[in-house]
Amino acid sequence: MHNLLYITWDVDPILIHFGDGGIRWYGLLWATGIYLCYLIQVKLYKHENCPPEWADKIFLWMTLGVIIGARIGHCWFYEWHDVTQPWMASYCRAMNISHEPVQIFGWLIKYRNPYIEHPFYLLKIWEGGLSSHGGGIGLIIAAWLLNRKHFSKVPKFHTSMIWILDRLCIGVCVTATLIRLGNLMNSEIYGGYTDLPWGFIFVRDGQTEPCHPTQIYEMLYCIVALIVTQYMYHYHKAYRREGLLIGTFLLIVFVTRFLLEFIKNDQEAFEAGHVLNMGQWLSIPFIVFAVWLVVRAFKREMNPDTAIES
Repeated sequence: MHNLLYITWDVDPILIHFGDGGIRWYGLLWATGIYLCYLIQVKLYKHENCPPEWADKIFLWMTLGVIIGARIGHCWFYEWHDVTQPWMASYCRAMNISHEPVQIFGWLIKYRNPYIEHPFYLLKIWEGGLSSHGGGIGLIIAAWLLNRKHFSKVPKFHTSMIWILDRLCIGVCVTATLIRLGNLMNSEIYGGYTDLPWGFIFVRDGQTEPCHPTQIYEMLYCIVALIVTQYMYHYHKAYRREGLLIGTFLLIVFVTRFLLEFIKNDQEAFEAGHVLNMGQWLSIPFIVFAVWLVVRAFKREMNPDTAIES
């Protein structure tokens, strides 16, 4: 039976038009999310009596880490194209790239990644393409570098990469929520057909049937992660157990993300027919890492509390 209850979604992804482009909701929400994450870091570091300049340093390092990681992650994880497709063959010829399948140790490799031959294309971030898993990897690397270069040199604090991530994850919940809202404004990364009354018809993406608004589902689990980590931080001083906050955050986000991928449409054609899609394969290492962090947090002694007591 045809569903008579649904939401027609026909929002312009560009907030302010000028020339051939404009200011897009997605970019604005990304920037707002990063700034709000920074404000949360300022508050947390002040609460724990950390050097005031630390919040500024983390803003710079984490912004670079998440953007670079998200861009490289998308281009590497998702931009593999079947060279036997007519449009890809034409593209390869234009770019002087081989468009013939290659055999390696008996395996027929028919996919190509254009960024391998043309790494300069990585800079074309305005054309879209950011991966949350890549952003997560970028944040981890940035946190490790930041701690090694700056934070670990202050003897009063027992900092580490995980120490930074414990505090950062609270702000990341807000950033991730706004990014998924940006995906909704772009009418992208949604699920398959649904007859539930909150199904969305994404008109601007050519849809005529209601689909799961998985962007909203993902916003909800980010909000849940925010509430849980905030509660753990302020009411149970979970920041004293290194790894407990970031481990809890990763479990909430990536276990839910793994499950939601079963109702989401494939992002790229090469994922079709696979038991698990790329998003699920990429979520598994984060889930394993999260379990290790939580177990480790309860096995270790708690760090000294440097927070200002009220």
